[in-house]
Amino acid sequence: MRNFDLAPLYRATVGFDQIAEMMDRVLSSDVSQPTYPPYNIEKTDDDSYRISIAVAGFSENDLSVEVKEGALIVSARKAEDDDQRTYLHRGIATRAFERKFQLADHVRVTGATHADGMLHIELVREVPEALKPRQIEISSGGTSTDKDVVDAKAVN
Repeated sequence: MRNFDLAPLYRATVGFDQIAEMMDRVLSSDVSQPTYPPYNIEKTDDDSYRISIAVAGFSENDLSVEVKEGALIVSARKAEDDDQRTYLHRGIATRAFERKFQLADHVRVTGATHADGMLHIELVREVPEALKPRQIEISSGGTSTDKDVVDAKAVN
């Protein structure tokens, strides 16, 4: 695996600490990435996304969806079975898990649904009005320039 030195990024930028830290986390492969449970991330519209997680065997009461410190945290803990079942083969994994998704700025979770063994989490990116592009009206330059020149002549 390649190692990247992000020190030049820290020296040459101000305020991009989160991006550099996220790159550090993504590029460090010391810890194997969990593959359970499987999930999809899809773009449903220009500013809408959906995360679908396969949660077969879990009920809504077993699942938890939380947004904390810019991260979406999905976790599940199966309640212990009171009845004593004897399995000849147990292929449906219902082990506890926690999956984190780092959210970009201005992305918020709008809802979650659980149906047919899938947990669907809806997200939307809402760019604040101040950050949206806006058209600047251009006025004719003759009136303001003439006024400035007249004022300058009067002062001098």
